[in-house]
Amino acid sequence: MYRVGFDNEKYLKLQSENINERINRFGNKLYLEFGGKLFDDFHASRVLPGFSPNSKVQMLKQLTDKAEIVLVINAADIEQNKTRGDRGITYGDDIMRLTDAFRREGLYVGSVVITQFDGQPSASRFKKRLEQLEIKVYLHYPITDYPTNIPLIISGEGLGKNDYIHTSRPLVIVASPGASSGKMAVCLSQLYHEFVKYNIKAGYAKFETFPVWNLPLRHPVNLAYEAATTNINDINLIDPFHMEAYNKTATSYNRDVEGFSILNAIFKQIWGESPYKSPTDMGVNMILECIGGDEVCRRAANQEIIRRYYNALCEDRTRGGLKPEIQKLEMLMQTAGISAGDRIVVSRALEKSETEQCPAVAFELPDGKIITGKTSSLLGAASAALLNTLKFFAGINDDVKLISPVMIEPIQKLKVGFLGGGNPRLHTDETLIALSVCAATNPVAEMVLEQLPKLKNSEAHSSVILSQVDINILKKLGINITCEPVYNTKKLYNK
Repeated sequence: MYRVGFDNEKYLKLQSENINERINRFGNKLYLEFGGKLFDDFHASRVLPGFSPNSKVQMLKQLTDKAEIVLVINAADIEQNKTRGDRGITYGDDIMRLTDAFRREGLYVGSVVITQFDGQPSASRFKKRLEQLEIKVYLHYPITDYPTNIPLIISGEGLGKNDYIHTSRPLVIVASPGASSGKMAVCLSQLYHEFVKYNIKAGYAKFETFPVWNLPLRHPVNLAYEAATTNINDINLIDPFHMEAYNKTATSYNRDVEGFSILNAIFKQIWGESPYKSPTDMGVNMILECIGGDEVCRRAANQEIIRRYYNALCEDRTRGGLKPEIQKLEMLMQTAGISAGDRIVVSRALEKSETEQCPAVAFELPDGKIITGKTSSLLGAASAALLNTLKFFAGINDDVKLISPVMIEPIQKLKVGFLGGGNPRLHTDETLIALSVCAATNPVAEMVLEQLPKLKNSEAHSSVILSQVDINILKKLGINITCEPVYNTKKLYNK
């Protein structure tokens, strides 16, 4: 059951105030690294119910006249066609999407930085593509023994080799499509260049979301962050610098702790002393102050860990190689004291599938109501569950046919007979299009279609791996979907 546990408006206010304080502290030039996603931070909205997925952008809009954005992408991610799991697009394409999205919000995107550049052909082509679109591109290079060889790093052969990014505003937001893009290294490079070349004492801070520094190490919200980053093996830990400086525990993670020594050394070279005593000090993170329902957020975070577990199982089934991630997720579930059985829709989907002897999908609505659907000759299980849920919201009896078989059959003929498809059943996108056509002449279908917004914050589980089309549509509707790691058929190629 969905309940709000986070005060988003308070969060916007507190974060904005703290960022302005940092800008003033560093003489009106601040490089602000953004941890997590700037747009569409659905992880945060799932583990902190009430957190708006675009709250960070809304906060930045309050600083429009002060801010410019630098987007960062790792050359290796371009070369490997790394993909955002939540959107199904490459990091390269996401750079374009983010640039458009920021511009729509009235925010200025100054440039793109390609990090870890070592002549990769795909990265070189991407650079030319951006330049043809009149986007400034800068290159940053690998540094031997980073982050341990500090004398080399803080030298002309280390950070000094990187292109200097020309910026024009007091607040420079450094963001990326995903983790491990090199955002912190970009900020460090700029601090070095600003001082060595231009004698500017710029500052650095990190807009942090997770882990939450003043929540316990094993709080479910922090464990959910580890679950979300098993692919890059981020590890939450007690900040040793903070403990030494203040004799207080604070939750940090491995990459921030590793990078802190470099940041400290650069600040000492620029300012004579460092303004920060720990990685925790450099973060701007007011999450805890805005959590109004700890138990609500604990439950939500535990559910996120279980969802990540099912997603990893399915990904391992489809492409393999995820055993270490699965083992870590199992360890995180043990630490949190939860199991896959704590996800209610799992048992309900499996019960429906066993009873009907066919694939089934179960929805848990925001109020806790369970609705199921099964595969038929006309509809896939996800489509059936979707229609059943919309009919429930609209107060329509289950036996009412919203889409006539007479309309569905020509669509099936098109899919199989003309387009060569192997599955005649309607996917969720096709079902919604057919329902929309019916709504033009059928008031009942129109009323049912208008119920779509009520699906937001629902949970769903499928007894088989759904098509990517179905998964994407359900996610767009705000439904948190998981699947059993089994295919509907024994075919080698399942799409």
